[in-house]
Amino acid sequence: MILLQAQNVSREFSGDPLFANVTFDIQDQDRIGLVGRNGAGKTTLLKMLIGQTVPDSGQITSKKGLSIGYLAQNQGLDTQKTIWNEMLSVFQPLIVLENEIHEIEHELSSEQIIANQTEFTRLSTLYDQKQQQFKAENGFGYQAEIRGVLHGFGFEEATYKHPVENLSGGQKTKLALAKLLLEQHDLLVLDEPTNHLDMSTLNWLENYIKSYHGALLIVSHDRYFLDHVVTRVLDLDRKTVTNYIGNYSNYIDQKASRLKTEWKAYEKQQTKINKLEDFVNRNIVRASTTKRAQSRRKQLEKMTVLERPTETNGEMHFHFAVKQASGNVVLTVTDAAIGYDQHILSSPINIELNKHHVLGIVGPNGIGKSTLLKSILGQIPFLRGTYKLGTGVQIGYYDQEQHNLDDKKTVLNELWDEHPLVDEKDIRSLLGSFLFSGDDVAKQVKNLSGGERARLLLTKLTMQRDNFLILDEPTNHLDIDSREVLENALNEFDGTVLFVSHDRYFINRVATEILEISTQGSQLFLGDYDYYLMKQQEQLANAQEAYKNPEVHNQQPDSNKQNYLASKEKQKSQRKLQREIDKLETELDHLADQEKHIQTQMADPTIFNDHLKLEELQKQLTLVQTDITQTENAWTQKSEELEEN
Repeated sequence: MILLQAQNVSREFSGDPLFANVTFDIQDQDRIGLVGRNGAGKTTLLKMLIGQTVPDSGQITSKKGLSIGYLAQNQGLDTQKTIWNEMLSVFQPLIVLENEIHEIEHELSSEQIIANQTEFTRLSTLYDQKQQQFKAENGFGYQAEIRGVLHGFGFEEATYKHPVENLSGGQKTKLALAKLLLEQHDLLVLDEPTNHLDMSTLNWLENYIKSYHGALLIVSHDRYFLDHVVTRVLDLDRKTVTNYIGNYSNYIDQKASRLKTEWKAYEKQQTKINKLEDFVNRNIVRASTTKRAQSRRKQLEKMTVLERPTETNGEMHFHFAVKQASGNVVLTVTDAAIGYDQHILSSPINIELNKHHVLGIVGPNGIGKSTLLKSILGQIPFLRGTYKLGTGVQIGYYDQEQHNLDDKKTVLNELWDEHPLVDEKDIRSLLGSFLFSGDDVAKQVKNLSGGERARLLLTKLTMQRDNFLILDEPTNHLDIDSREVLENALNEFDGTVLFVSHDRYFINRVATEILEISTQGSQLFLGDYDYYLMKQQEQLANAQEAYKNPEVHNQQPDSNKQNYLASKEKQKSQRKLQREIDKLETELDHLADQEKHIQTQMADPTIFNDHLKLEELQKQLTLVQTDITQTENAWTQKSEELEEN
């Protein structure tokens, strides 16, 4: 059933179209993600769909009586009620019904009603009806439902009596979303619902809304969230909406394929247009060919010219380079404790980070992830333990608080003052690749938006050419396109990366290892974010089994220490295999050079007729080719072992 439909919807600003001819529908049970660059008009379109504004042209129709719940960016509750009473207000009709049932119970117990058989029968029937209605509407479970949702958003029972007005902005936004979920609307429209949510809450929310009874329309920069929730993607791009079936990753693949097809069609048509125009220009004035030229001109006039599929000047493009390579061991942290003023947040923390590895740090909010980075940088002392940087390590730091920028400088001088020997045009060219062009380079840093400041910090990092990047929430303030460019740059980086991020899609694409920190210390997972989640589930299942069988559990050594030692041993084995593979690759290169040299000699005319020399060279060639085969087999075996390790 169609809940809502947009037909040829358009919106203009100052005569320029923001978007036009937008047509799509929303079915019941739909799970739709609305994506598009910042400024494309996503929030404007949402406000039209919920009836806050009307389109300049086209129409939006909806099912009669459609109930829509809307959560805007940074929208929170502002009420004098307590958290619990605010949630109870969702179930006010049910509470009224519950009170009516209690009143009937009281009446049925009075002697006067008991003596009046007719009235007793009427009230008994009414009582049964209301009881059945109460049960059907989850009257016996609504309080448990409230507790479940509040717990999922991190509100424990001790906070239920806290006034909503005393909550932070982020807490109010979480509570507003909790209330919307409890209201069970036919269509839930969510604009950046994952802001202010930590990873455990995000995982809970994903699982909860998968079973939501109504339809969902979501705008979010959290690509991992979209990947796990939506089954359709509406792409607001090039001033219109295109519909893609599947989750976010499917959309990325389909859009790339579509653009490739559009480019082929565009280039094919441009080639045809050029040929027709060339023929017309050469033949229109010649009497013998003028009719044919006129015919070609008519073809051109009737042709519907395809638009250029995409523009590349609106997207960042850059890469990270290194001045010099570091040693194999980049960072070692041993039995460290992090915190402030002797207040320990997490301990013990152990890290052994090797060259070319990308380590993502995860953990609950407030556990000290950024503190760990600052301790490694020497900005905040470790409360206990030791750390050591490897040979030749040069650190580039991305600070999520953006303190590395001087608000008094211009964009151009922020870079040029640190690299005065670089030509101005080269500085401007680099800034252009980060979308700073024209007068943008003369802007003062203090006047930049959060996204512009983030891009300027990344520009500075690329100029430093360090071999060890430490990044604290690098995707904050970046739109989806910019995040993907950053991911590609890090995946091509010939150095080592240590980062903290709440962007699970980013972690999944970039990290080769995950370090989870908690109050009990650190635990290493040798894989991406999906691997980390899988191992977490395994550990939870093992813990539940251990709870059921405590005797077996008590015989096991401490799990953190055991996991750490196992991880260290596994890393050692992987490094050994990698060294063997590198050695075999060097041997293969040497053998290939020998083979080529012998074959060159055999092709020499002066040797070609010397049968004895040719026979000797053939024997050498056979031996070298045998060595190549054996070395290739050994390389394949070791590579497979490394993949399985």
